[in-house]
Amino acid sequence: MLEPSTNMAWYKGWNIERKSSKSDGKTLLQALDAMEPPSRPLDRPLRLPLQDVYKIGGIGTVPVGRVETGVLKPGTVVTFAPVNLTTEVKSVEMHHEALTEAVPGDNVGFNVKNVSVKELRRGYVCGDSKDTPPKATDEFTAQVIVLNHPGQISNGYTPVLDCHTAHIACKFREIKEKCDRRSGKKLEENPKFIKSGDAAIIDPCSQQAMCVKHLQTSLLL
Repeated sequence: MLEPSTNMAWYKGWNIERKSSKSDGKTLLQALDAMEPPSRPLDRPLRLPLQDVYKIGGIGTVPVGRVETGVLKPGTVVTFAPVNLTTEVKSVEMHHEALTEAVPGDNVGFNVKNVSVKELRRGYVCGDSKDTPPKATDEFTAQVIVLNHPGQISNGYTPVLDCHTAHIACKFREIKEKCDRRSGKKLEENPKFIKSGDAAIIDPCSQQAMCVKHLQTSLLL
């Protein structure tokens, strides 16, 4: 794993050719060193789901969360969905160090102007007010797979949905179709119920407004 073994003379190692570089080696450590980090979605609109909100003496209201897409900088005018609250970011910190910008993957706290700690909560999503700000919705279409459920699930079933940091009850307004869980091919239209092992396309209706995004636009929202 760390050094080539004398007991494996038959093993010639591995090699990888990329557009930017060429790598080879024999050990696991060399393979890990040769890995290229994934590109971060810096060019997409800012999305930062709030994990918590704190009130810090001498500073003010400090929301905390991880940047999923885009860039957060001090001075940015941000909008919080689903409440459509707009304010300015005064400062951004990570591990008690001030940042000039926060990029996807950074867990940060940021101080906002003239906003009470009671106006923000876990599950809200922060975005740039000038670049496709996040919006609220209470209706959307989702694909679900029933992994383990003791009975049948029909229209009107109301589970709790965990989406990014939000935790909200959603009612199954309509089960539109039953589909193959691997290929997505339609198997039955408007089924009366679904059960364990089934995959389906449904129209949920959340009990309160929330912020969701298309899967291809933002994987975690």
